[in-house]
Amino acid sequence: MTSKRGRDIQPFMVMEVLEKAEKLERLGREIIHLEVGEPDFDTPRCIKDACCGAMEDGKTHYTGSMGLIELREAICEDYRQRYDVTVHPDQIIVTSGTSPALLLLFSALLEPGQEVILPNPYYPCYPNTIQFVDGKPVPIDVSEEDAFQYEPDLIRETITSRTKAILINSPSNPTGHVMDRERMADLCRFGPYIVSDEIYHGLVYEGEAHSILEFTDRAFVINGFSKLYAMTGWRLGYVIAPKPYVRPMQKIQQNLFISANAMAQWSALAALTRAQTDVDRMVETYNERRLYTLRRLKELGFGIAIEPTGAFYVLANAKRFTDRSYDFVFDMLEKAGVGVAPGIDFGTNAEGYVRFCYANSLENIERAMGRIEGYLKNRGQESAVRGQERKGKDRGQGSAVRGQ
Repeated sequence: MTSKRGRDIQPFMVMEVLEKAEKLERLGREIIHLEVGEPDFDTPRCIKDACCGAMEDGKTHYTGSMGLIELREAICEDYRQRYDVTVHPDQIIVTSGTSPALLLLFSALLEPGQEVILPNPYYPCYPNTIQFVDGKPVPIDVSEEDAFQYEPDLIRETITSRTKAILINSPSNPTGHVMDRERMADLCRFGPYIVSDEIYHGLVYEGEAHSILEFTDRAFVINGFSKLYAMTGWRLGYVIAPKPYVRPMQKIQQNLFISANAMAQWSALAALTRAQTDVDRMVETYNERRLYTLRRLKELGFGIAIEPTGAFYVLANAKRFTDRSYDFVFDMLEKAGVGVAPGIDFGTNAEGYVRFCYANSLENIERAMGRIEGYLKNRGQESAVRGQERKGKDRGQGSAVRGQ
C-alpha cells in the first residue's frame, strides 16, 4: 500500500483541467486555454542568449547549493532598487522553482502540528505543502467585497500558541488583488513569521506592490522568474530567509535537490539586468487584456466586486450560474472548448467562483468570451426547458391526484 502522505495529498485541479483539455486537443478539438497561469510570451531573447552563452562557455556543472553568488548579489540589488531594503546574499537560496522553495521553507520552519494561517481563497499548493511536512494549514475566509484581503481582527482571534507563520500572496493567485501597505504592516505586528509569496511582483497595473521586507525582517520571501520573465519551463526561484533558517534550508537543498540548474541561473542573471524593456512590453500587453477581460466578464453576468490590479487572474463570482464550480468548468470545457479553473481548487470559500487567466493573446481571449457567451445562453435555455418539464410533471401528478 502507498504511504499515507502519498494517499492524502490533494490533486491540483487546474492541472486536471489542463490534462483533460489536452486529451480533447488530441482528438482534434480546438481549446482556448484560460486555466493555467502560463505566460504566452516567449522568454526574452537576452535571457535565451545568456543560456546559450553559458553552455558554450562550459558553465554546465553543479553550482553551490545556495546558488551562484553573482545571481544572489543581483537579487539583493533588485530588492534594493525596487523596495529600498537591504538583503545579504547569504540570506538567499536559489531553487528549482518556487515550489521547491516552499518545501525547503516549511521543512525548516515547522515542527509537526505547528500552524500556518493562510487566506481562503489560496493557491492550492500552499496547504498541500504545509501538510506534506506535517504542519497544519489554518485557512481564514476573506471577503470578495474587501478584495479578498485579511481582516486583522480575524487574524488576532485565530493565532494560538502553535501559530508559526502567517502566509500572504500579493499580487494574489487566484484573485489578482494587491495588498495595501497599511494592511501588510498590520500583519507584522502579530508576532508570527510572515511568509510572503512575491512571485507576481512586477505584474501590477494600478498602484504598487510592497515587499514584506519593507516592514519586518521576521519574514520569508518566495520569488522567482517564471511569471515576470516568461520563464515557467526554466524552473528557477529563490527564497530569502532570516539568517537562523538559512543553514537548515541549505542542508535540505543539498540532500533533496543539490543545486538549481546552472544555465538557468546565468539566464536569470540576464533577466534581472537586461530584460526590463521586454518586461515593460509584456506588462503593458497584460493590462490591455485585463481591462478587456474584466469588461466582458461583467457583460456576461459574472460578478466582480472589486477589480483586480495585479498578476494575470480574475476570480469571478459565478454563483448566478452554478454552485458547483468543478462540474461547471468541465462542462464548459467539453461544450465550449474553453479551459478555466474551478474556484473550489482554491479553497472552500472560493466555491461558486471561477478563475480566468488572461495570459493568452487578446485575440484568443476575445474568441473565448464569445464561446462562453454562447455556452451560457445554451445553458440558460436548457435550464428553462428542464424547468418547464418539471412543471408539466407536477401538473400531471396533480391531475392524477384530483382524479383519484
